[in-house]
Amino acid sequence: MTAWPSDWRDLRIAVLDVETTGFDAVEERIIEVGIVTFERGEIVERWGAFVNPGKTIPDAVIKLTGITDEMVASAPPFEEVAGEVSERLTGVGISAYNLSFDRSFVRAELGRAGYAWPDDAPCLDPLVFVRQFHKEHASKKLGAVAERLGVSLEQAHRAVDDAEAAGRVLYALADDLPDSLEELLILQAQWERLQEREMAAWRGGRRGDRDLVLQGSVASQSVGLGPAYLYGDDLDPLRALYLSVPDLQR
Repeated sequence: MTAWPSDWRDLRIAVLDVETTGFDAVEERIIEVGIVTFERGEIVERWGAFVNPGKTIPDAVIKLTGITDEMVASAPPFEEVAGEVSERLTGVGISAYNLSFDRSFVRAELGRAGYAWPDDAPCLDPLVFVRQFHKEHASKKLGAVAERLGVSLEQAHRAVDDAEAAGRVLYALADDLPDSLEELLILQAQWERLQEREMAAWRGGRRGDRDLVLQGSVASQSVGLGPAYLYGDDLDPLRALYLSVPDLQR
């Protein structure tokens, strides 16, 4: 098992992005994959590849990404680049903007090729942190967030460019996050759960769910959203993170 550094900023992080033919990781396929690797905020490798999906790219995807059937016609199928993808995601932390989407596609494609997603890797999703820190802003899209943070995004909806921007967004938020990798992963999981509840509550319109979300949001804010965390007089930082969310007190 890999020994991960205690400070997440000492972690070598592979930032992943994929462009796809659609939203369903079972039925749809990757058309471009990009992995940009960072060490302490500096890029040490950029890698990307077109992928032949074995199916027609929908017009809406062509309009969004600029990637056409002609551009991927001579590209290899994912199984031929799976080894390179797997190697770049092994022994590193993994990050992606809206991680669940990219992970679901890469996990599915790796599985079809006989490889496995590295489940032991610490995974960070800048979108989770953006949703907490940029609540007053309507758009949480990568392009809008990058612009607010002064991060360059040369070509949106292209895998390598999006991966680089996502990585730079993550490091741009570093001063507002705990140094400890363990604490950061706990905090991310808590915030992600609260955000999922909030979205579900607004979709369902159930008063009880909304009250629960509001209570949880107040509790999570008691941890502190700036560089200094409000632990309390008798709590160590890790215990404070656990006790800040009602679900984890049961």
